[in-house]
Amino acid sequence: MNRFSRIVGTGSSLPGEPVSNAELVSRLAERGVQSSDEWIVSRTGIRQRHFVGPGVTSSQLGTQAARQALAVAGMAASEIDLIIVATSTPDYVFPSTACLIQKELDAPGGAAFDVQAVCSGFVYALATADAMIRTGIANRALVIGAEVFSHILDWNDRSTCVLFGDGAGAVVLAADTRPGVLAARLHADGRQGDVLCTTGKISGGEIVGHPYLTMNGQAVFKLAVVVLDAVGRETVAAAGMTLDQVDWLIPHQANVRILDATAKRMGIPSERVVVTVGQHANTSAASVPLALDQATRDGRIKPGQYVLLEGVGGGFTWGAALVQI
Repeated sequence: MNRFSRIVGTGSSLPGEPVSNAELVSRLAERGVQSSDEWIVSRTGIRQRHFVGPGVTSSQLGTQAARQALAVAGMAASEIDLIIVATSTPDYVFPSTACLIQKELDAPGGAAFDVQAVCSGFVYALATADAMIRTGIANRALVIGAEVFSHILDWNDRSTCVLFGDGAGAVVLAADTRPGVLAARLHADGRQGDVLCTTGKISGGEIVGHPYLTMNGQAVFKLAVVVLDAVGRETVAAAGMTLDQVDWLIPHQANVRILDATAKRMGIPSERVVVTVGQHANTSAASVPLALDQATRDGRIKPGQYVLLEGVGGGFTWGAALVQI
């Protein structure tokens, strides 16, 4: 009997009240950094984002999203035998954020580990969990994207600090005889690592290197549009399908210009693209599961439909997964 994995629950967590562009611009002005709502919206499509309060961590957001996904799945945490967390902003060097979430859920025993592929992280984690379920290593998995990017933003750099937000999204994957995750493809090019990076590290009790996110925006845009188009086509073809059979495209929510350009290259009309960047900003590894959860909860995504999930981020990494809901 063939063995597959299916998404049986989704969840999300967004901290605090949304911070509008106007409020963020006011905060930046106090630092002597000039920006405007018009500048942010015209270049990114972002209108608001969420930021954690003092002491709030990726594991806390991830736990909240996981509990929501478990409730939708009608599953107890004790039934989970695999937790994979995609994050670039872990609570600690170690233990992993996944182990911290496992502790909070009181679900010990199964495997738990983090994946570091920046904004492609959730797709990487989903593909990994799918492979582990298909091969019988696990039966039920929590796949979580959780980020507190506000902790690594340089608030004096308006080219980056207006782009990101905090949040977490999660799915429950369960073994099934019916195909759910139909195909996934993952790629990386380490030669492009310097276009989007945070190079700081802890050594000898001190921070060594630059502790904040840096980005070459033009280079990221050019790379992102090309690789998202290519990996989307590759993944759909691997499933024996064509792009016109895809009901929904959920790309990494980095910038509305990237989303629009990607959909245009792929020939997917805008009404079939889930866009949440205006509400959440760029939440890195959390962006795809946040968008998936929102579009599932509001009824856009329906059972039986085909959804193409795509990620692209620092590393340079990219990937896609085609799922049937």
